[in-house]
Amino acid sequence: MNKIVGIQFKAHGKVYDFDSGHFVLKKGDMVMVITEEGPAVGCVCKKPQNRSTDMPKRPLKKVFRLAVGEEIEKYKRCCRLEETVYNYCSSWIGENALPMCLVSVERRFDGSKIVVYFTADARVDFRELVKALVGKFRTRIEMRQIGVRHQAKMVGGLGSCGRPLCCSAFLDSFAPVTIRMAKEQNISLNPKKISGMCGRLMCCLTYEREFYEKAKKSLPKVGKKIMTKQGEGKVVRQNILKETLTVALESGAEIEVDAKDFVREGLFKKKSKRGKHTSS
Repeated sequence: MNKIVGIQFKAHGKVYDFDSGHFVLKKGDMVMVITEEGPAVGCVCKKPQNRSTDMPKRPLKKVFRLAVGEEIEKYKRCCRLEETVYNYCSSWIGENALPMCLVSVERRFDGSKIVVYFTADARVDFRELVKALVGKFRTRIEMRQIGVRHQAKMVGGLGSCGRPLCCSAFLDSFAPVTIRMAKEQNISLNPKKISGMCGRLMCCLTYEREFYEKAKKSLPKVGKKIMTKQGEGKVVRQNILKETLTVALESGAEIEVDAKDFVREGLFKKKSKRGKHTSS
């Protein structure tokens, strides 16, 4: 059975999973792989391991072969060139007050082009910057404007939980996140509490949404009047994780009861506006 190996294409960059194929690899090996952007050289940064049951079943690209000395030297030259282009581009943007934020620079291993990633609040006229880069480095330049969520994915970092950002660690795509998800999970709506490093709502708000939606269906809604062992009352809070209800009794006291212990709900019907029928 082939093993899974983690490969980095940049120092401190995102780790990508590849199928080791028939190669016996160890941490620190330089390998050649074929990506969607073409051939690339990367470094094995995680010890090869068997595919665990909790890993996604998606097919993985295989390691093409071990990199040879000439390819490793070319890889190192690419890394140095990326740093040079980044510094030059950053200085040019600052000197010309271009309203954009430089994120990253990547040079394709085959030398076909250099890709410059940036963020901006609006469309930016970067034609003069491209001319300057082409004149300086004599190669094709591609400018790519990305969103703040993709910026966090590329740059990486630690979230409020103390773990690496989900987007840079394992998320392949961004699912829509809404403020309603935080409300359904009874999370404080303080922006600092529910925003990620990118300043947008945290992606992890989507992880337990399905559980909360399913659990709430089996509980009386807030405002519903129910009968408990202590008497009649109205649900004022739900604790989904503990599966308990906070009920305000008619006496004014509040009690916490297990969701399974309330007697029944819907006791209080609206009184009919019609008068009582009298017998003829």
